Amino acid sequence: MNNNRPPYGNLYLIPTTLGDNEPLEVLPISIKGAIERINHYIVENEKSARRFIKKISPRKSQPALELQTLNKYTEPERIASLLNPCLEGHHMAILSDAGCPAIADPGAEVVRMAHRENIRVIPLVGPSAIILALMASGMNGQMFAFNGYLPIEPAERRKTIKRFEKVSKESGQSQIFIETPYRNDSLLSDLLKSLSAHTRLCVACDLTLSSELIATRTVGEWKESALPELHKRPAVFILHA
Repeated sequence: MNNNRPPYGNLYLIPTTLGDNEPLEVLPISIKGAIERINHYIVENEKSARRFIKKISPRKSQPALELQTLNKYTEPERIASLLNPCLEGHHMAILSDAGCPAIADPGAEVVRMAHRENIRVIPLVGPSAIILALMASGMNGQMFAFNGYLPIEPAERRKTIKRFEKVSKESGQSQIFIETPYRNDSLLSDLLKSLSAHTRLCVACDLTLSSELIATRTVGEWKESALPELHKRPAVFILHA
């Protein structure tokens, strides 16, 4: 062990807003403090990250920022070097495009590397659409599973929906999933076709925004009501049999 090396910097996990609202309406003041202290960031999109940082701290020097991108296009060999500033003693942050880093969002691999390197990981408080939807759903918050995205192929998707319903019925576990926003309407249609009439279904979209919708009904009740327009609206779906 090299006792003469400088101490490592911390890795902060900084949530952002879930939509185009004022950041400090939904984020604690601790986010502002972290942004003002940190110049090294791992981000999904540099342009949106700079815009968010400027909203939080208008006086912060943009040229002083050092941003590295982490998204689906990042080459695996590049990921290993993202934490170099931390290893050199600088504090760093992973900044999500929306919501919390590493939760249905890039960043988990970097966090795993940080633990391997004994870098301190500090998660900051902020909105998670998954947790907010569960809180407001009236479903089982003691036992639940987040399942990410469902299969795109219709037959496989309906089969997966049936499997989630069976697991929920047998275990009492709420089943949470999301979809690419432009496929929300087709997913809702498949849910209503595949689930039994007594299964409860929560649809939560545009969370924390002025257009927010959160509704929990049985599938039978959903079929008898006017369905919400979900196209291109970020949404979370929860079922409980």
